[in-house]
Amino acid sequence: MKMSKKPLPISTICSWEKRIDPTPDYQRPPAWTRKQKQLLIDSILREYDIPKMYWRSVKRDDGVRYEVIDGQQRLRTIWEFKNGDFGLMRDADPVNDFPVAGLKYEDLDLDVSTIFDAYPVDVVIVDEAVQNDEEDEVRDMFLRLQNGTTLKAQEKRNAMPGQMRDFVKQISQHPFFENCKFSNSRYTFDHIAAQITCLELAGGPASVRDSDLNRMYDQNRKFETNSPQAKKVKRVLDYLLKAFPEKTPELERYNVITLYCLVSTLIEKYVHYDTEPLLAKWFIEFETNRRKQDELPEDDRDPKLIEYRRLTSYSTDGEESIRGRLEHLEKDFFLACPDIPTVDGIRVFTHGQRLAIFRRDDGRCQLRVKCDGAKLGWDDWHADHILPHSKGGKTTVSNGQVACIVCNTAKGNAEAQ
Repeated sequence: MKMSKKPLPISTICSWEKRIDPTPDYQRPPAWTRKQKQLLIDSILREYDIPKMYWRSVKRDDGVRYEVIDGQQRLRTIWEFKNGDFGLMRDADPVNDFPVAGLKYEDLDLDVSTIFDAYPVDVVIVDEAVQNDEEDEVRDMFLRLQNGTTLKAQEKRNAMPGQMRDFVKQISQHPFFENCKFSNSRYTFDHIAAQITCLELAGGPASVRDSDLNRMYDQNRKFETNSPQAKKVKRVLDYLLKAFPEKTPELERYNVITLYCLVSTLIEKYVHYDTEPLLAKWFIEFETNRRKQDELPEDDRDPKLIEYRRLTSYSTDGEESIRGRLEHLEKDFFLACPDIPTVDGIRVFTHGQRLAIFRRDDGRCQLRVKCDGAKLGWDDWHADHILPHSKGGKTTVSNGQVACIVCNTAKGNAEAQ
């Protein structure tokens, strides 16, 4: 990477505000307190040295010319002070005998505001030639520059290279998370998205602590975003969104992890079509009852809910806790909804069944969604369930039909919506 250092006055940095992106996707969100911001401005007015910033030179259609690799918090603080968003500390000492305590930029004496405007910030520019082939180097630079600062674990993972990071970022934007109780402060949605992905890869309850997630990111840098596991994560989140289409305060972080495991099992082993309202009704009733139990004297509480409460109180990311919570919820859910049947254990048609279906249908597509009953060759067709497997359809010759690949794909997409 080619780099060059430029001392830029704050007046120039402020005039370039629309040309600078302080939060490219590997950056953490704003996290400084007002006191931290005030201390930085005080240091600038007293002409103390502040750490250099690192920007990446880019060319984007939206007019942005620089992305911030390091220095986001300082840059935002400078802009906010210049725009009058906050004032200096109320006990700040005078600057060159001019009072500054509690003052905003517009209230400063001209001599003091000039110090601010003329202050040279050392900016290291990373050459724009750094494109896709060197994208990982930029992310690595970000992590190295943040070493020793208080980045949370998920903020560090967000800067890691690889397709797992990209998949988790995509999943974290699923609208279901907006309907949960918790906010997306400091990549909480990304954290939960990483945990449920880890659970799906494990095939059930597993430890999803930070060390486990770090290992998942590192070992799955070439993660296939169209893999069965990736598609399953999306299907489960789509189901949960249908179950909880509005803000639901009962959806705590630990609940989402456990519900994910429950719904993953439901989709895999049960006829789950149109069961979303049943799950939502049961879950809210369960949480209401559990909270009522918490108000009772301990001797009067349900021992099973006491144990469940224990599992939600500590080590909520550990395998034992997740497995125990899932077992409790599964028992309670299927007792409340006993009429949900299991799907046919055999999902794939045998060779003999396929041959019988192909001859019976004369090798012609029966779906006719995208074609007019095309004549197909033996190696160019799908055996399709007439009544979908997810709705309880059996894997039998009578419930099978010839389908061309295009029509079957279109049908599958329609059923998934």
